[in-house]
Amino acid sequence: MLAQQPWIMPIPGTTKLHCLAENIGAAAIELTAAELQEMEAASSQIEVVGTRYTAAMEGSTGL
Repeated sequence: MLAQQPWIMPIPGTTKLHCLAENIGAAAIELTAAELQEMEAASSQIEVVGTRYTAAMEGSTGL
């Protein structure tokens, strides 16, 4: 996520200390341009279906 735009801020959530350590460690990973392109190509092939919220929840978002 951070490689896509400098203003994107992932907000990892966890209740487990070992998961927090994994999340922090991920910040040190640097992907090559080829790796990023491969990930983008793979994710663009995924068809997203359905809605994020139920109709009732969508109504409460104010959007």
